[in-house]
Amino acid sequence: MMKAEFVVRRGVLAVAFAGLLAGGIYAQDPTPQQQDTQNDKKDIRQDKKDLAKDRADRNADQRDINHRKRDLARDRVDRNQDQRDINHDRRDLNKDRTDRNADQRDINKDKSQLASDVKNYGANSSQAQADRKDLRADRVDRNKDQRDINHDRRDLNKDRVDRNADQRDINHDKRDLAKDRKDRNHDQKDINKDKKDLRKDRKDLRHDRRGH
Repeated sequence: MMKAEFVVRRGVLAVAFAGLLAGGIYAQDPTPQQQDTQNDKKDIRQDKKDLAKDRADRNADQRDINHRKRDLARDRVDRNQDQRDINHDRRDLNKDRTDRNADQRDINKDKSQLASDVKNYGANSSQAQADRKDLRADRVDRNKDQRDINHDRRDLNKDRVDRNADQRDINHDKRDLAKDRKDRNHDQKDINKDKKDLRKDRKDLRHDRRGH
């Protein structure tokens, strides 16, 4: 009786051990359907990561675009102000040249008058002295106008340099803006593709869970 009970007990243990062994094998070797489900879940997780990354890239590109737009607007304001300064400098330069030329004509006239008065009234005559006084005053005016002309030229050259630098900044901003827009559009295409892949993988997961 003891022997029979021992044999039965050994049989039960063998069956239990076989069941555990079979369960372990089953756990280690999932069915094709389980494998497909796991793969679908893995694909979905990867799709979500890709989608989040592409959205972050798209948003960064949009911030770059907004920054470039502000830079471009500011550089255009600067360029336009420089152009107004150039136009103002040109007007000043033209006016100072006109004044300088008028003063030079007065000087030439004073010289002729002085020579005439010296000849007619003498070098020390009141007329000659008045002519010399006028000549000195006209030379002072002419020299002042020449200094103004030189100053206007420097201002004009500086404003032209500034205007050209601003125009280069504008051209650079335009190129950067075009590049940032291209990157943003590429990221948006990636986002659309990621969404499509995510929908497809979710559909595959539902299909594999149903087992058909």
